[in-house]
Amino acid sequence: MENDGRIKILFVCMGNICRSPTADAVFKHHVKMAGLDHALLVDSAGTHSYHIGKPPDERAQQAALQRGYKMHDLRARTVQNDDFVTFDYILAMDNDNLSELSYRCPDRLDHKLALFMKYSPNFSSCTEVADPYFGGSQGFENVLDMVESASQGLLAHIRAQL
Repeated sequence: MENDGRIKILFVCMGNICRSPTADAVFKHHVKMAGLDHALLVDSAGTHSYHIGKPPDERAQQAALQRGYKMHDLRARTVQNDDFVTFDYILAMDNDNLSELSYRCPDRLDHKLALFMKYSPNFSSCTEVADPYFGGSQGFENVLDMVESASQGLLAHIRAQL
């Protein structure tokens, strides 16, 4: 990806089929509604290669669609070394993935890494987006609640930078 002047955000979870594609779809929606899709580039990836090329989990897609977010066109990929250079914000869904990113990230670029939930105005006591993969549908609803809140906070933060 070339440096085209856009602010670039990468959401990261373990397999890139539940939490990070949900964040990808929700944040893109908020960016579009704010009229800022020309100024921001949004993507998602996983720290592990379990699901490369696969679409998001059906349960994640269903929960997102019920709230008006489309993510059927997203495909899982893993974090690449050049992502650390390309993206301005690399936001992990939990501490395990943040640790993995920190391990792989060049020291000079580690300022780009953070937990996504740090931007949430409504979940101040919750620092991680829990993985819903092995649970029921309520877990995917909880992910959406958290991601919507953090997306609003992140967008407000970025707007203040523009």
